[in-house]
Amino acid sequence: MKLNLKLFKKLAQNLCFLYNNLMKRILLKIAYNGSKFHGWQRQEGQRTVQGEIENAIFVAFKQRCDVFASGRTDAGVHALAQQAHFDIEDSVPVNKIKTILNRVLPLDITILSAKKMKNDFHARFNVTRKTYMYKLYTGERNCFICDKVAFVTTPFDIDKMKYISKLFVGEHNFKGFCSSQTSSENFVRTIYNIEFIQKKNILNIEITGNGFLMNMVRILVGSMLDYAQGKITEEKLKNALGKGDRSQSGRTMPPQGLYLKKVYY
Repeated sequence: MKLNLKLFKKLAQNLCFLYNNLMKRILLKIAYNGSKFHGWQRQEGQRTVQGEIENAIFVAFKQRCDVFASGRTDAGVHALAQQAHFDIEDSVPVNKIKTILNRVLPLDITILSAKKMKNDFHARFNVTRKTYMYKLYTGERNCFICDKVAFVTTPFDIDKMKYISKLFVGEHNFKGFCSSQTSSENFVRTIYNIEFIQKKNILNIEITGNGFLMNMVRILVGSMLDYAQGKITEEKLKNALGKGDRSQSGRTMPPQGLYLKKVYY
């Protein structure tokens, strides 16, 4: 029997129309303390942010939904404003989603907002840029913030950090500044801005770009810090950037100092 392509196309269009009228796409803005999570992405036998949110949606609304984030965060990494979408039946009131989910979710995840989007919106593919923040703590040992900052005990020159940061601004191949485990085949990214904000014993380093490779922010910060402490030369960092040689760049900073601060659409 020959497949009637016109009929098949019409049927597919009707099914899409029916689905779009029965379901609505919701965008969540989410904050979480990543200390006790094995990252964002759902993993069998591991506690993850995606897993907790999908479970909360099921408990609250009795619907199984896949939640798609703007990007993954690794184990121990935090978010001030992660963005993620899911589709849910149209009967669910949007203005109550935030409150209902926050009642169900564990205390280390907070839904900041929930809003309806067009059905062709995608939390990952519509991203234009992101800002990550890394927190360096230079004060005395403090057990109450040990999972929220990276401790730096060796003195460093912040002016040197600011100087070398200019090397990374612009469009570059960042193969030398990412994990060898990255699944990406394209290493070209654009860094728009690197900003340093000193608050007493905490130095916040904010990096804004159009996308980031696995561990890229942590390695960039580690490279700037190593340079500022005299552990690595500018020439080596230029080789890492120009030749994609990971052995020429700096250390990978620990995850607890990293925050996804903002996602732009």
